[in-house]
Amino acid sequence: MPVLTSERREKKQGKIRNSEYYGMESIFDTLYAESRNGKTFNHLMAIIESEENIKLAYRTIKRNHGSKTPGVDKKTIRNLAKLSEDEYVRLVKKKFSNYHPRPVRREEIPKDNGKTRPLGIPAISDRIVQQCILQVMEPICEAKFSENSNGFRPNRSAETAIAQCCRLIQVQHLYHVVDLDIKGFFDNINHTKLIRQIWSLGIRDKKLLCIIKQMLKA
Repeated sequence: MPVLTSERREKKQGKIRNSEYYGMESIFDTLYAESRNGKTFNHLMAIIESEENIKLAYRTIKRNHGSKTPGVDKKTIRNLAKLSEDEYVRLVKKKFSNYHPRPVRREEIPKDNGKTRPLGIPAISDRIVQQCILQVMEPICEAKFSENSNGFRPNRSAETAIAQCCRLIQVQHLYHVVDLDIKGFFDNINHTKLIRQIWSLGIRDKKLLCIIKQMLKA
């Protein structure tokens, strides 16, 4: 069971409140349960493009500090905030109808060792599209991910990995840890294999897979 810090617990509770507010929590729970039971998903776009899911995505992105960082189009969440709910929902639905992501703005972020790592910053409208997709894919994938995987997952962190290591030391008397870093990992992922992996997790909606391919190219 993942160990949550107070900050992560607060974020989790906020996430649950938001999804309950827009009536999406029961849908996400159903997707998780069906994925655990081995179901494949061929028609996810109806959920992804739903008004409630778009509003939840907008609210989630708006709460993120990165929403004030512009992409290549120089726009931030403030530009979308000028629109009414109906207007930004229509905007996102229109993007989904013929999706072509804008190029990602590249920034070099300093690392502790003095080097830098590249960071891709999508346009704010593309971030909302990505969040719409993440919200629906996440429960499906989480149902099948390894219990021992802690990277880039909700309610998991370096702290949960350390807690698992402590349990292994106490219960199984394992005392060796391997620390490694794959150079340029995200820049060199084989996109074809990644799409196959998504397919193997039960996500078979062809329109969704095409959109993900376009995102990877951006």
